[in-house]
Amino acid sequence: MEAIFQFVDEVVEAQRDTYCAIADDIWDHPETRFEEFWSAQRLADALEAEGFQLTRDAGGIPNAFIARVGEGQPVIALLGEFDALAGLSQQAHSAEPTPLTPGANGHGCGHNLLGTAAFAAAVAAKGWLQQHGDSGTLRFYGCPGEEGGSGKTFMVREGLFDDVDAALTWHPEAWAGMFSTRTLANIQAAWRFTGTAAHAANSPHLGRSALDAVTLMTTGSNFLNEHIIEKARVHYALPIPAASRPTWCRRRRKCCI
Repeated sequence: MEAIFQFVDEVVEAQRDTYCAIADDIWDHPETRFEEFWSAQRLADALEAEGFQLTRDAGGIPNAFIARVGEGQPVIALLGEFDALAGLSQQAHSAEPTPLTPGANGHGCGHNLLGTAAFAAAVAAKGWLQQHGDSGTLRFYGCPGEEGGSGKTFMVREGLFDDVDAALTWHPEAWAGMFSTRTLANIQAAWRFTGTAAHAANSPHLGRSALDAVTLMTTGSNFLNEHIIEKARVHYALPIPAASRPTWCRRRRKCCI
């Protein structure tokens, strides 16, 4: 095991500048779910340059790709993400909110690192397999739309993981170790309400307020939380601004009365 650790360290350190450049490039081109055209191509091209065979837009899913090397069993998958978040534009190396462009996209969840480090792991694993002549298939899965897009769910639906024996990934964090806690499944749905416009002073009785409908629905959601199982949660968000997500507790919100 010590020999494997040393091998990985040497391979990664030998290309440190390359990996840092890719991570910085993806940071500089933040793209949200299923819009990661530049980021996906950057990683896919890098994998192809390392000798991996590429399938782009895998399963007919834009920006999903599979890079493979080796043959036979087991089939090991390394998962890489690269999508950014809306409204989280941020200057690098700043621990304070300092957006490059207020309201623009940014890598608030570190996916510029996630995909790049998974790429580094794939290169190291490929080198070990080739050096020792071990059998097995190594795949790098480029996974778009992780942030609220269920990208990997669509990839599973298309059968892209059917023959995979194990799938591994990681996530940037302030500590190193195994993430052993369980997480809840996430299902999102959106409703659009259409009412009837009317002047609030002259003819309010003729109006049918879409805002009232939204208020009733969100209020009902709050009451519903009391009556569902403890492991379930119902959250909601009004998509104004674009950065609103149901799983966020908003720091600021404007209300006009």
